[in-house]
Order: sequence, then C-alpha cells, then structure tokens
Amino acid sequence: MKNYTITLIGLALSLFLLMAGIIFNVDFFEKLVSLLHSLEEYEIDELIIPLFIFLIFAFVDLLKRNRASKVSSEKLKIYTAMMSSTQHVLNNFLNQMQLFKLTAEDTPKFNPDVLALYDEIIDEASMQISALGNIHHINESAIQEAVAPKHKEK
Repeated sequence: MKNYTITLIGLALSLFLLMAGIIFNVDFFEKLVSLLHSLEEYEIDELIIPLFIFLIFAFVDLLKRNRASKVSSEKLKIYTAMMSSTQHVLNNFLNQMQLFKLTAEDTPKFNPDVLALYDEIIDEASMQISALGNIHHINESAIQEAVAPKHKEK
C-alpha cells in the first residue's frame, strides 16, 4: 500500500473529478477543449504537446534518480552493517590473539623480533579495518585504497 500512495492519490482525485462532473453536470473534457480552443488565438496551444512530452520525460528522469538514490542508500546500509560485523569479528580475533602473545612473552628465549613483528601486523590490520569503516563513497577504488599497504618512511 505504501508503494502506491501516488497512484492512490491519483485515483482519489480522478474519482473526485468524476463525481463532481456527475453531481454538478459539468463535462470537464469539453471545458478542456474549449480552453485549448480559446488559447488558439494566443498561439499557446502549440506549446502544450511539447510541454507535455517534456514533463513526462522529466518525471521519468526524476523517478530514475530517486531509484538510484534508494539503491545507493541501501548499498551504504549494507556496507555499514558488513563493516560493523567485520570489525566485531576482527576485534574478537585480535583479543584472542593476545593469549598467544602473552604465551610467547612468557616463553624463555622467544625471539623479541617476532613479538615486534606480531605487534606491527596487529596494528596494520586494525588500521586497515578502521580505514574500511571510514569510507564515505563506497566504490571499488576507495575500498582498495583503504586496504593498500602503507609504506613507512625509515
């Protein structure tokens, strides 16, 4: 029903005009024809068909833009929900990986360079997920740019 509100308004207006024509004995088509005939002396009648065609195409264009806007909005909602879920899963994973880090730190003779590399990898993954969550214009290049490795200056 919600998807047909404009159609229902048009139906109500049409029925109102029909009933008004019957009740007041007015033929709206004849009124329209006489109006067009009276416009003949001003040469405005030549504009009616081109104007009508223009309005139809403008309305179709408006409908297409409205649909594209809705599709874009839905894509954004889906992307946001996916990113939220991904961040939740990754944060759980990172928290669980802390157990491995604590075990490695408590293990004698464990290479500290490996722990440093571990921290670097975890930080990089966190930054990439955060960057993905902050994308405002969702498209393939923006997503690829967000996760592209950032080279650190030495």
